[in-house]
Amino acid sequence: MQPLAEPVSNLIEAFSQLPGIGPKTASRLTYYLLRNDEAIALKLAHALEELKAGTLFCSICHNIADSDPCAICDNPQRDHSVICVVEEPLDVQAIERTREYHGVYHVLHGAISPVDGIGPEDLKIAELLQRIQRGLSAAPVEEGGVPATPVEEILMATNPNLEGEATAMYIARLIKPLGVRVTRLARGLPMGGDLEYADEVTLGRALSGRSEM
Repeated sequence: MQPLAEPVSNLIEAFSQLPGIGPKTASRLTYYLLRNDEAIALKLAHALEELKAGTLFCSICHNIADSDPCAICDNPQRDHSVICVVEEPLDVQAIERTREYHGVYHVLHGAISPVDGIGPEDLKIAELLQRIQRGLSAAPVEEGGVPATPVEEILMATNPNLEGEATAMYIARLIKPLGVRVTRLARGLPMGGDLEYADEVTLGRALSGRSEM
């Protein structure tokens, strides 16, 4: 068998490292770019360059943004007394699509999973506790240029699976002694599913029907 040209094999290998893309899909994507107009490949290359150069993590909520603080944290029209805790940035987009939630967010960047070697120290849990404690202090300091607001509710919106439930319970145990209300999305979400795949109606009802933990 004739060996592949090195640029082709390199791109196939690069695509294969992406989640959900196996060798066959990686090969199809590579040959699609080869067969089609050069502008498509150049546009993809430019977008990949901008992805790292033009994005950062918000110093308050740790969501992906193009400015710090992000547009949500910097918006005075949002209810800064309610923080919705999610696992990933995609979950923020899923909740925003419902237009039912008007508070702010905190992105953990994962969930507690001993099997995968992910513990509480690997997530943005300490940063969440610091946000709450800043609001409870006698003289709230500014965080990222935005005045700290006393937090009245933490809405746990981790995924409805074993890892998400364990993470929500762990965080709830840490927060309750601080006297802050902790709620959970209603059970309109299916167990074992991912928040980012929930439809707007189901997710909207779950937000409206959240309950105390």
